[in-house]
Amino acid sequence: MRKTFITKMPDTPGAFLKAGQVISGADVNITRVSYNKAVDTHTLFIDVAGTEEKVKAISDELARFGYLSNEIAEAKVILIEFQLPDTPGALLPILETINRYDFNISYISSQENGTDYQFFKMGLFIEHPGDIKNFLEDAAGLCKVRIIDYDKSEKTLDNTVFYISFANEIANKLHLGRKDTLDLIADSNLIMQMLDEKNESPYKTFEYIGKYADKLAKHKGNMFQPRISHREISDNVTLHLIEPPCGSNVYILEEGDSLLFVDSGFACYREEMNQIFHSLFPAFDTMQKEIVITHVDTDHCGLLDLFERVYLSRNSYENFVLENNGEDNFREQNPAHAPFCRIGRILSGYTPPSLNKLTVINEEEEDDRKALSRIGNLEFFGLRFEVYEGNGGHVHGEIILVCSEHHLIFTGDVFVNARGFSPEQAEFNVLAPYLMTSVNMDSKKARQTREAVFNQMEEGEWIVCGGHGEITGYCKKK
Repeated sequence: MRKTFITKMPDTPGAFLKAGQVISGADVNITRVSYNKAVDTHTLFIDVAGTEEKVKAISDELARFGYLSNEIAEAKVILIEFQLPDTPGALLPILETINRYDFNISYISSQENGTDYQFFKMGLFIEHPGDIKNFLEDAAGLCKVRIIDYDKSEKTLDNTVFYISFANEIANKLHLGRKDTLDLIADSNLIMQMLDEKNESPYKTFEYIGKYADKLAKHKGNMFQPRISHREISDNVTLHLIEPPCGSNVYILEEGDSLLFVDSGFACYREEMNQIFHSLFPAFDTMQKEIVITHVDTDHCGLLDLFERVYLSRNSYENFVLENNGEDNFREQNPAHAPFCRIGRILSGYTPPSLNKLTVINEEEEDDRKALSRIGNLEFFGLRFEVYEGNGGHVHGEIILVCSEHHLIFTGDVFVNARGFSPEQAEFNVLAPYLMTSVNMDSKKARQTREAVFNQMEEGEWIVCGGHGEITGYCKKK
């Protein structure tokens, strides 16, 4: 274990030698010593690392010599680095915050490094370790904070340090700004609290959020290697499927110089997806490009700004109105889903689409009392889709596209082909259900909608295009 001894030594020669002899005699290492006469004539900080039994023996011996005060025996020293702009007065808010909490500074070091920032390292002497949680939250609101060294045996301190270190690690991987990093800390804590009530390990929460961020970052650039497949739907229409390792399927119906997309994937893979689009369609920039979104989850609608027109349900439109107004969208109105949805938006770089590109399919009104309601039609060069809206079991506004002539159906996440996941998809797709407790707003309703979709099919062989996983065939019998 590690421990900081705050010793009250007599201002006489040999005082530190006697303390050193006590520690050395216990065969324990001194990891740090700090003394500043300007702060306190008698107080010396000594950090040691050793077994609990040896550390206690040292404590008893130093107390016998009168070197320890009962009033400060539980005090801690934590070494923190503050990243501040290299401008006049930048340090002042931090010093004012330290003063407000009545912490003593036992160590301070900084120097210019040729960048726009200075990194101030400070050792803070904290008599009441419970205060550090609030202090770190306040300090993190002023600048980037990195905890360099602390006593991990202090539970309150350890949890607070963990939050900040956890968020900073993810922020560095995904190049997040200060506000996003602070929001990540807050929402991670909310998820942990909810799962803790279900007796889940708090550290499993952070493990899963960390994995989610790791996988988004891992599959950038040359590591973005989706499965791509193609099939002919009619004499003049080809269906292309792009299955990213993370995020939703992206379907593309091609006819001549026109493309109709079904869903678009994560915003964070914009460059990677653009390269694939141009590889599949060399004249991509000049082609007519429209998209229909099956629902409003961020992994399905991250790239809507690439398209001239976006088709969607009335409820999905209202969802984007909420986001554009800075209000909670339909998922975020569910307390169990809200924190992870906000984290997903941060980590994937999602921004709401412009409302002027959105075209609502609303020839007929949906009936949320039904598992499936027909709301209109959508046509693409001889393919006529009947458009149905689900009852919101997965998410409010979900739609299903059914082309009866060619036995082609796009289900969104009302149906996913879990058996057809790639290994990368399988690893990624287990994370959200755990962190949200369920990806469905109402699992019973979702099941009813899924059953209604398959009941809607006519007899024969169908091409089923789910929200995730490879295309699957389905034989509808009488």
